[in-house]
Amino acid sequence: MIDRRPALIARCSGVADVIEAVNFARDHALPVAVRGGGHNVAGLAVCDDGLMIDLSALKGIHIDPQRHIARAQPGVLWGELDRESQLFGLATPGGFVSTTGIAGLTLGGGFGWLSRKHGFTVDNLLAVDVVTADGRFLTASQDEHPDLFWGVRGGGGNFGVATSFQYQLHPVGPTVMAGLLLYPFDLAAEVLEFYRDFSATAPDALGTMAFLRHAPPAPYIPKAMHGQLVVAVVVCYAGSVAEGEAVVRPLKAFAPQGHPALVDTISPKPYVVHQAFLDAAVPHGNQYYWKSEYLAGIEDQAIGTILAHVEQLASPHTNVILFQLGGTISRVSAAETAAANRAAAYVLNIASAWADPCEAEQHIAWTRTFWSAMRPFASGGVYVNFLSGDEGEARVRTAYGPNYAQLVALKNKYDPGNLFHINQNIRPTT
Repeated sequence: MIDRRPALIARCSGVADVIEAVNFARDHALPVAVRGGGHNVAGLAVCDDGLMIDLSALKGIHIDPQRHIARAQPGVLWGELDRESQLFGLATPGGFVSTTGIAGLTLGGGFGWLSRKHGFTVDNLLAVDVVTADGRFLTASQDEHPDLFWGVRGGGGNFGVATSFQYQLHPVGPTVMAGLLLYPFDLAAEVLEFYRDFSATAPDALGTMAFLRHAPPAPYIPKAMHGQLVVAVVVCYAGSVAEGEAVVRPLKAFAPQGHPALVDTISPKPYVVHQAFLDAAVPHGNQYYWKSEYLAGIEDQAIGTILAHVEQLASPHTNVILFQLGGTISRVSAAETAAANRAAAYVLNIASAWADPCEAEQHIAWTRTFWSAMRPFASGGVYVNFLSGDEGEARVRTAYGPNYAQLVALKNKYDPGNLFHINQNIRPTT
């Protein structure tokens, strides 16, 4: 989907390389793109005719099992960090796809299966090493450069190149109660209504999502359902398996119109296995385009709008997902970090994907039409990591709400020349 050609790629092997690359780009007035995991759909890891600072080789991870702290470099993917931390039964809130880079997800706020219990990823961030636009190496934390620390916790790559992250870890697993229930699409209205009511009273330790798509040819799905529209509810309980079994029992017993789930994979399993569960739904190499909104709830009319557009879904690779938020996320002040919009109960992500580039116009138009129809149900704001590459400055302002003015002031201080602008950009006024 993204076809951009940098003039130069700096494949960094350490902080010294990053500093030299930043200084070179600034001195020669080159556009700068920063690549961590290279996962984001907006394609902001690569630029035309400029310098890509490629951090993908920086894979260092250190786990301190006594202090429950992880330190990791920006080329690390969530599956790699989880693999190391789970050796000690520890984890921190990450993404829903194990091939997501830790850097981009964290800098944009970050949420995943553990977030209702432990907050956004940035709520678990203890320190970040940053190379700023003037080539300085700074450590940002509550004690050092606290203004910068506030900004990098949600402000994206606007203030420099992050070269190391330090996270608070929490006891998780290594075995958790997790999996999905899958139903045919003709029961989708009842399933989404039940999901709304069930999730509204779920404990913080239960992470949930609902998604709609064409059933993939997965081995756990009956062959007769392959390619058919389906609806699924996915859960992960961040506590003991015994507690999780009790919490999900009403969900597993749900049988709309007397029909139990076609597939029930909710069972004890390794946390790392569940974290990689959705990887197959977003393979590398497809075309991707998405739109997103925060929702205060899931109204009946919103369900009807979702189903009406999913009925027109033409691609077998597209996912329409409702992620549940709330819990600890909502109990942190919106002013605590740059990541705002904490009152939303759900995130809707219309994640279109297709294989043939010739179909792009069709699928992008469907995505935009669907998104426009859902905007009346939006609670305000948007998750910055779910912005597409064509949404503009006004939409970025919406992502940060009342925090935007403070972010502009930080941009004026740390990157007044807007060297780092190939991102969801916060423009300086200087």
